[in-house]
Order: sequence, then structure tokens, then C-alpha cells
Amino acid sequence: MQPNWDDLRVFLALAREGSLTGAARRLRAGVATVSRRIERFEAALGVPLFLRHQSGYSLTDQGAALLPRAEAAEEALAGLRQEAGEQDQIRGHVRVASIESLIAPVLVPALAPLMAAHPGLDVEILFSTQAVNLHRHDADLALRMVPPDHGHLRVRHLVVMGFGLYGPPDGARPARYVSWPEHVSLGTVLAWSRAFAGPDAPRFAVNTLQAQVEAVRQGLGLSVLPHFLARSAGLTLVAAHLPDGGRMERSVFLVTHADLAGSRRVFAVAEAITEAILARRTEFGPA
Repeated sequence: MQPNWDDLRVFLALAREGSLTGAARRLRAGVATVSRRIERFEAALGVPLFLRHQSGYSLTDQGAALLPRAEAAEEALAGLRQEAGEQDQIRGHVRVASIESLIAPVLVPALAPLMAAHPGLDVEILFSTQAVNLHRHDADLALRMVPPDHGHLRVRHLVVMGFGLYGPPDGARPARYVSWPEHVSLGTVLAWSRAFAGPDAPRFAVNTLQAQVEAVRQGLGLSVLPHFLARSAGLTLVAAHLPDGGRMERSVFLVTHADLAGSRRVFAVAEAITEAILARRTEFGPA
């Protein structure tokens, strides 16, 4: 008969408690079950492990000799369980490149519970108007408005982000236009702004969306902004389409280097971001 190593727990419990009742209480089992399993363990090992007394159980010489090995096995099993638990944790560093509009309202609240649940996870979010190079591993994940056209990458379309021309909350129509500096590589949004402003309109240029939203809110000018940001700031929609009737929309893609597809930390961050964006999909469209 082969030993049932789960009976090792019963042996240790009885050795420590010195009675069937105490061992049963420790194991949350019945007294008869403890007695039967001890007898089975002794039979499998071929040696008596306990002396039965009226007052309880004591180890035989053979049982006392086996006790250190049993405790070492117990410790090894506990270490195995701890290691398995640690492997289940998501840990390590993940770098995310994102378009600016999503960082504060979407990414930070999406990642907060994930990082709270996994203290060993570090996330770095980068914003740049220049597309990062995932092949050089400038980032592990990237949220882009232009899909890559080459490379060993995984691309997932998440949402269509709508834009509109917005003015101050009071409905005023300032002559000035708020937009990006000319050198910033956001040609599409700059072209939309020029379509409304014309070449001679006064401008206020700033290279952060948060500042553009605030400038419009303060009545400094009109600006082409994402609907979900402008609405949350209480701005007034002036135009939902370009002067020629064209739509102002950009798709948002989540791009991952294919070599990182099996990484648990990268997958967890990607899923948290994806779920947060998809849950708010309707907010990105026009009113």
C-alpha cells in the first residue's frame, strides 16, 4: 500500500495534540476519521507511529524518528503553496504610451484597482504627440489614432472618438481659436481647426488638451476637442461637422508587440484599459 501523503497532516496533528479529540479539532474532522487515517498511514509505512494510552497518544521511537521529516515535508509544501500564490500575482513593469485625452479620465481610474490588487505591478504612462516605436520597446502597449502598417504587432480597434467645435459654457462665440502649436504632429486636428478658423483668425496655441479645454472654458476662444472631454467640462457644442459637412472622427487602436502577448502583466494592463474604454464607448461619440 502506498502512503497517502494527505495523511501526513493527520500524523502531525496527532503528534502535536496528543489526542484524537485534539487532532480532530485541529483538522476539523471527526475522531473516527482521524483514527482510521492514522491506522492507514501506519499500515502504508509498515511501522507503528503511536502508542495508545488511556490518557492519549504518544509517539513511538519510529514515529519520533519520522517527525522531523514530516515537519520538513510540511514546510516544503507550505513553501510550494506560497510560491504558487506569488506566481499568481501580476508583477513587473509595464510602459504604456497613450494619447493625452485618455490618460487622466480613463487610464488612471482603470489601472487604480489593478495596481491596488497587485502591489508588485509598476505602470508607467507616457504621452507624446510623436508615435513611439514598439519595435525598439519604447513602450509595451500603445494607444494610437493611426494603426501601424508593418511589424510584428497586435492591433485591436477599440473605439471611434468623435470631435466637435466647442465654445465657452455661456454660449459665447469668441473670434479667437484655441489649437495646437504648428510644430506638433497632430496634423488632422490642426487641419480641422484651420477649416473653421481661416488663415487670419487670432489664435491661442498650447500643447496640452487640458489647457485647451480650460482656455475655452475661460472664454478665450473656440476649439476642436473630443466630445467626451468637452461635454464633461460643460462646454457648448458649436459645430459637430466640418464646414464642408465632413465628420471629425478618429479611431483609437490598442497596439501590443506580439512578443509580449504571453506576458501576464502586459495582458492584465491591456485588458484593464480595454474594458474601461469599451465600457464608456457611447461617451466618445457625438451628442
